[in-house]
Amino acid sequence: MDYSQIISPIKKELDTFDTYYNKRIKTKVALLSTIINYGSKSQGKKLRPSLVFLSTLICQDKIDERAYNGAVLAELLHNATLVHDDVVDDANQRRGIKSINAIWNNKTAVLVGDYFLAQGLLTAIDNDEFDYLKILSTTVKRMSEGELLALEKSKEVAIDSEVYFEIISNKTASLFSSCCEIGAIAANASMEQRKQLSSYGENIGIAFQLKDDLFDYSRTSSIIGKPIGNDIKEKKITLPLIYAFSQVEKKEANRIIKLIKDVQADKTSKKEINYIYDFAKENGGIDYTIAMTHKYSDMAKQDIINFPDNQGKTALMQLADFVHLRGK
Repeated sequence: MDYSQIISPIKKELDTFDTYYNKRIKTKVALLSTIINYGSKSQGKKLRPSLVFLSTLICQDKIDERAYNGAVLAELLHNATLVHDDVVDDANQRRGIKSINAIWNNKTAVLVGDYFLAQGLLTAIDNDEFDYLKILSTTVKRMSEGELLALEKSKEVAIDSEVYFEIISNKTASLFSSCCEIGAIAANASMEQRKQLSSYGENIGIAFQLKDDLFDYSRTSSIIGKPIGNDIKEKKITLPLIYAFSQVEKKEANRIIKLIKDVQADKTSKKEINYIYDFAKENGGIDYTIAMTHKYSDMAKQDIINFPDNQGKTALMQLADFVHLRGK
């Protein structure tokens, strides 16, 4: 399934979005301008603005100023979190190029992330979109809680599935959910429609993260901008391993956990990584995670099943499938 075909109903709006976004992040500070220009070289698929626009389009037949402002806010928050995450994770790359913190330093990167976040807040305030502001603030809270929970649990190495889903729901799915709800607000949708679209975003956000976690097990070059094996090298335990641990005796699970604890990012061999991955595969972790990815994608489609048929609904239905089928 081709992503560009899915978002074709909003192609014109996404092109126009760039004008709105670039105007909002324009600055007279030379260093900041240089960094922003550098970051623009690795633009993603504009998935979050697309969610805003499609969520508006499923509710009404036009995309107006309110939707553009909501899309800009969502993208600014997303970019702020990417920059901050690279600092937290001490990451050297983002989407195939050196990260901002790697080229400049952590202090500069944090301040750039703060600038993006502040501009997002101002986008809402300057346009009297206080519903957006409330949603944005709740999202930042959830994302922070998710990140802190992940840091807390990282010391334990082994976590259970309940904690794992809480982490990815807050860290990843919360922003997807907010994008969809903002799109509904831009269309003056009913509270029921807002809830349905918010739930849609939450479910595809979970499916999206599950799929990202599966990419770490693909053994081939990554299509998501991070090296294969990165999660294990960073001692991040995701659903494939969590499920596999539940299928074996505690002694066997503890043996694999010890191997992961002993992993050293620069010294661990590909053979050792593959051994851990084989454990996850042989004990059903990969198949289970694939099934769960499909499940959340289907749940998302059910969230919007009662909306009238139109271009927005078709695209959102296809997008839910794309999230769990991408990479195939």
